[in-house]
Amino acid sequence: QRFSDFPLSKKTLKGLQEAQYRLVTEIQRQTIGLALQGKDVLGAAKTGSGKTLAFIVPALELLYRHQWTSADGLGVLVISPTRELAYQTFKVLRKVGRNHEFSAGLIIGGKDLKEESERIHNINMLICTPGRLLQHMDETSYFYASDLQMLVLDEADRILDMGFADTMNAIIENLPKKRQTLLFSATQTKSVKDLARLSLKDPEYVWVHEKAKFSTPATLDQNYVVCELQQKVNMLYSFLRNHLKKKSIVFFASCKEVQYLFRVFCKLQPGLPVLALHGKQHQMKRMEVYTCFVRKKAAVLFATDIAARGLDFPAVNWVIQFDCPEDANTYIHRVGRTARYKEGGEALLLLLPSEEKGMVEQLSQRKVPVSEIKINPEKITDIQKRMQAFLAQDQELKDKAQRCFVSYLRSVYLMKNKEVFDVFRLPLAEYALEKTLKTEGTFAIYNRRQNL
Repeated sequence: QRFSDFPLSKKTLKGLQEAQYRLVTEIQRQTIGLALQGKDVLGAAKTGSGKTLAFIVPALELLYRHQWTSADGLGVLVISPTRELAYQTFKVLRKVGRNHEFSAGLIIGGKDLKEESERIHNINMLICTPGRLLQHMDETSYFYASDLQMLVLDEADRILDMGFADTMNAIIENLPKKRQTLLFSATQTKSVKDLARLSLKDPEYVWVHEKAKFSTPATLDQNYVVCELQQKVNMLYSFLRNHLKKKSIVFFASCKEVQYLFRVFCKLQPGLPVLALHGKQHQMKRMEVYTCFVRKKAAVLFATDIAARGLDFPAVNWVIQFDCPEDANTYIHRVGRTARYKEGGEALLLLLPSEEKGMVEQLSQRKVPVSEIKINPEKITDIQKRMQAFLAQDQELKDKAQRCFVSYLRSVYLMKNKEVFDVFRLPLAEYALEKTLKTEGTFAIYNRRQNL
């Protein structure tokens, strides 16, 4: 039940205590015991289940038991899909491992390769993204992993989804075969199983949600509302005005949507801080936004799916999905930003009439309990005229609105599941009018949408 129940060193236990980690989660309970025995582990757990500590604790203990020093070089390698997740893992490692003497490094790109190269050979525990790691393996002459003791693949399904399969194969070829490997993945796809076969030996399987009634936490209250495309912004504004003391994340389909609606809502001044996080931002900006949102007691974060995987935002009350997720897996990862570590949380999904049937069926098949709620139209604030006034006065904002319009159509058109996403069933004229786009431009797009 507690970390102190495991045979851990005093230094690790002290670090856990100082970081206020006492009780173990199910994935930690099952994984740490197996990993301490030196076994390979293939683990699956719901998002927010605490798997970061499930590999950090045994990694620290492994090096401690081997009396690892800086002269021994790289002992533990953790590969994460995104810079944000790698950074977050690094922060947890620094907290829990603060009483050990091992050196730790974060290699995620965005910095000068030469600067990283000068330090990399002294690092005992390295947390990195796949592309940057392979670049060092190819270009940094004194980067060695010949004595590696443990490899951790975090969010393996996401790593492969992002197109890193060949990169991962090349990395694994450069690593010693005699090592311990821990692989974690929220979903078990064919590509994940192929990666597992390549990297693990006789692994122990840890499925902490295999027999669960639902795929999402029991403490998460999940609802959806059906509304027309042109009413979505009114719905979001009205929601935020009624939750001024809450912390919310709003997910959108594209960077251009986030950029445009972030600017609009800053002008609308809903009554709480508005932040934006998307892939077009520079790395330092993304880190700055992440840290700022974590520190706020009440705020709203407009984000793309860059924020849906693995990132730990403490005390998020609401997850609102402004745009329908690509599939049930994306839905599960998005709502996983709230109701973490047995805390409560609420999720709201906005669906178009054309999306409802297909998406609700998908969620039901994946054991996601989502209920429809009806919104009283009298409770919705109409902000269309204010938005149109902003666009009439600001040409740059109007340009952003037009790019947002096209970007949204493109995202819908490119979705594979045509039962849910049908660009030909969207009320484009009304949606365009909301952004005061020129009529001829609207219908040019309307008539050419099959070429998107």
